[in-house]
Amino acid sequence: MDLSNLSPAPGSKHNDNFRRGRGESSGNGKTAGKGHKGQKARSGAPRIGFEGGQMPLFRRLPKRGFKNRNAKDYAFVNVGRLDTFEEGTVITPELLLETGVIAKLRDGVKILGEGELTKKLTVKTNKISASAKEKIEAAGGTVEVI
Repeated sequence: MDLSNLSPAPGSKHNDNFRRGRGESSGNGKTAGKGHKGQKARSGAPRIGFEGGQMPLFRRLPKRGFKNRNAKDYAFVNVGRLDTFEEGTVITPELLLETGVIAKLRDGVKILGEGELTKKLTVKTNKISASAKEKIEAAGGTVEVI
C-alpha cells in the first residue's frame, strides 16, 4: 500500500453539483442538508476553520521554512547518462526530453559530473558543473551554456 494506490471508499464520494432544496421527493428538500436551526443552518455561518474566537489551529502551529519565488527548478542529468548517445551528437534539453532521459522540461537542464564519458559530444545546456565540463572536454567534446 502506498499513496499512489489510495482511493476513496465506494459510495463515500458525492457529486458536488447536487441540487439541494428542490422538494421532498428529491431526497434533499426542506432543510437542504443543513439540519434544524442553529448557526450552521443560517446564512452567514462562520468560515471553514473558525473555532469560535479561539486561536485557530493554522495560527497555533509554528511556521517553518521559506519558499523562494525566484528559485529555478532544473532537471538534473549525470554525464554517465550521456554516454548512451552516439558520437558527435548535439545534445540539447529538447533531445533529452525526446529520448526520455528527462521526464519533464522544467526551467532548464543541469549536467552533473557523476559517471564516465567515452564519446565526443557537443552539449548545449542551461547549467553545468565544473566536473561535468571537465569530463566532456577530456573526451574531446564541447560545452555551450544556452
